[in-house]
Amino acid sequence: MSQDSRIPRFHARPLSERQAILGERETSEETKRFLGQGQTGLEVLDVMSENVVGRTELPLSVALNFRVNGRDVLVPMSVEEPSVVAAASHAAKLVRAGGGFVGEADRGIMTAQVQLDGVPEPKIARGRVHENRAQLLAAANEAIPNMVARGGGCIDADARVLDEREGVFVVHLYVDVGDAMGANLVDTVAEAVAPLIQTWVGGDIGLRILSNLPLRRMIRVGCRIPSDALGITPSAVARASRFAELDPFRAVTHNKGIMNAIDAVAVAMGQDWRSIEAGAHAFAAMSGSYRPLATWKVVDDGLEGRLEMPLAVATVGGSTRALPGIRAAFDLMRPGSAGELGLIMGAAGMACNLAALRALAGEGIQKGHMRLHRRKTEGTHS
Repeated sequence: MSQDSRIPRFHARPLSERQAILGERETSEETKRFLGQGQTGLEVLDVMSENVVGRTELPLSVALNFRVNGRDVLVPMSVEEPSVVAAASHAAKLVRAGGGFVGEADRGIMTAQVQLDGVPEPKIARGRVHENRAQLLAAANEAIPNMVARGGGCIDADARVLDEREGVFVVHLYVDVGDAMGANLVDTVAEAVAPLIQTWVGGDIGLRILSNLPLRRMIRVGCRIPSDALGITPSAVARASRFAELDPFRAVTHNKGIMNAIDAVAVAMGQDWRSIEAGAHAFAAMSGSYRPLATWKVVDDGLEGRLEMPLAVATVGGSTRALPGIRAAFDLMRPGSAGELGLIMGAAGMACNLAALRALAGEGIQKGHMRLHRRKTEGTHS
């Protein structure tokens, strides 16, 4: 049964009623119990990390009104800042008037790096790697037979000369990790093939590790909002977006607003938000100037937004099933694949960005933000 992501006056209902509304949906018994109590025993946390002495807590919220590629979804968020959830929900409602968010995600291809120093003829070495590419891919796949059996594995490789005089040389291996994040898999590949590469090119083996800039694992998300639904002239939002395209000082704050939502979903869904942040900002700077991840432009019928960024997320492995709260978040969202999870996260980022630009170009950011902030601080000290 499809779930409607619009729940009128959800934010104004008592907590117990909000929990009951979600509990009435097609959720597991474990999720229903979690929504009623929401605590994880320290014995569980103790095996997840080192030197555990207690727990810190973040709220588990749901952003509403999202429709992504024609499917209504609840978007779990864990964040201490209430305006993130409120802004995402409000902007998603505006985007619904234009049909919702649409997007596509690349295959789950991660990049493994094998670095060598002191390679005597690095330009010739590149040719040797290319000549032996089939053998290299075969050796890489021998190291990850289970992933190969599931339809993934190493699909491509290339090499780069970083410093010809010092012989600094790096080989990239591209590994389809399916719906996993894939860090451990690609690290395994890098360590397995490094000695073989050394026999071809010489030099000393250096680092063997994944890159958190997965340029073959991109998401692209877009939306259109009709002028009459936007509540502000489309040109005002487009001008605010153009400011971020022209000025890195503005672009970093523009992107921080996008990452407000993406990180909040990542935390709720047990994703590696540090890797997501690193990849996003590296991608934003690849042109040589720091650029916005999302841009907004005026079109005939209103406003059009586009977001593109690398995003390595998982629906299997890692911490995706480690804690009851994460399992509940997956149960509420129900992403069909890592690619769909990435698109939903990108849509959340666009929604927060739209809400921020709309506020900045209109009444300013502080009015709504400070109203929610006062509620939080007054509740803390009451």
